[in-house]
Amino acid sequence: MNKILLWAGLSLCAVPQLALAQVQSISASDKKAGAEAHPQLVQQFGGAMKGPAADYVTRVGRKIAVQSGLSNSERDFTVTLLDSPVNNAFAIPGGYVYVTRGLLALMNDEAELASVLGHEVGHVAARHGAKRQQTATITQVLAGVIGAVAGNSGMGNLVGRGAGLGADLITKGFSRTQEYQADDLGVRYLSTAGYDPLASSDMLAILGAQESLEAGIAGRKSSLPSWASTHPNSADRVKRAQGKAQATGRAGKGNRSRDALLDAVDGLVWGDDPAKGFLEGQEFKLPSQRLAFTVPKGFAVNNADDAVTISASGSQASFSGGRIGMGGLDDYIGQVFSSLGGNSRPGDIRGGQASGVDFRYAFARANSNAGQLDVGVFAYRPDNGSTAYHFVTLTRAGQGIGPFEPLVESMRRMTAAEAQGVRPLKVKVLKVKPGETPDTFARMMAFPDSPLDRFLVLNALDRGAKLTPGQRVKVIVRN
Repeated sequence: MNKILLWAGLSLCAVPQLALAQVQSISASDKKAGAEAHPQLVQQFGGAMKGPAADYVTRVGRKIAVQSGLSNSERDFTVTLLDSPVNNAFAIPGGYVYVTRGLLALMNDEAELASVLGHEVGHVAARHGAKRQQTATITQVLAGVIGAVAGNSGMGNLVGRGAGLGADLITKGFSRTQEYQADDLGVRYLSTAGYDPLASSDMLAILGAQESLEAGIAGRKSSLPSWASTHPNSADRVKRAQGKAQATGRAGKGNRSRDALLDAVDGLVWGDDPAKGFLEGQEFKLPSQRLAFTVPKGFAVNNADDAVTISASGSQASFSGGRIGMGGLDDYIGQVFSSLGGNSRPGDIRGGQASGVDFRYAFARANSNAGQLDVGVFAYRPDNGSTAYHFVTLTRAGQGIGPFEPLVESMRRMTAAEAQGVRPLKVKVLKVKPGETPDTFARMMAFPDSPLDRFLVLNALDRGAKLTPGQRVKVIVRN
């Protein structure tokens, strides 16, 4: 979520007229670029969710998007609920708007959802992305990140799968002025759509509280939430949004629709979905495949639909699987190299052993824009079945396996009991009964650390808050 305005010194009443005069309707080229980028973004953010919650997000998103002037038809907007635990939202030209289930679960009413989506549409209406990438289309931005690492070696297939780096360029990098402009436009859209415009400042406060909570639990200094990474999210920004809402004359008067939002998030998965694999400490577990491996410290993990990417500055690995033929792992390794493209030929195939799992591996040299790379493929066939799994590693030439030796040697089989015992965390909405307090619900939270603080932030409650019988609250439980 991101927002801002060049006319920050003007009153809100003047801002919309000036902003709307500059809005360009969705062009054919924007529609084409958006349609090309949409599948890639959906894939990199865990896939598109389906069902009542997704339908609800689409209805709210379309309602708020038409306030932008980009189109008068709700059908021109594609609003997607992404199956990702990351707190994120963004929009791209062509009428495409996105929010993750992680961010949705933090919200407490429909107006807050509308504020997030309105903010993102505001970025598009103000053409902030076009100003940031004057000559690049969305798909070129995605390809450019891949090319920076892999060059013309054909390794783009590897780096693009699951890396999510191109999406970062789409969803981050707005200036402070642009953030404020999108804030202002989002407040305007809330007001004209009949929502309480104070929802924008409320949502900013929720995000700030969530990040402070996460920072405190992790024992680190507070930084900006991933939803607003590199963007201002200070108390001053909250106050600024409150002032813009007051200037509309509708602060506190519009629709909030708390029950509709709570109905939508009830039963939503919280955090990583074990069915897709999840990170527990430094170990990444895939219960459905009964596999687990340890990620080196300092490396980021991105879990996309078709690959898990482990990356740090100067090196990257990608984990995925595929069918194995009659030729066994040696042929499988050759197939993986072929799928990566380029003219690189692997060297001798050798054997190794992880934590009780044998593997085969080979290296090749590839060219990139940043110089030559060592490319490794490490293949496993843990149960002698028809499926094999593999890492592809990228390091600077001469490094070979580099920092990934502990990674490839850590592959292990999960026991059947361990795999079956993994259950997802889910959001559960409950009604407060007489005599129940925040401490009552904190004891239900499926977290050993800071359960009360987690409950308060999840429900946008202050410490010492009193609950009212019949009030609906969210808790996170083990399903």
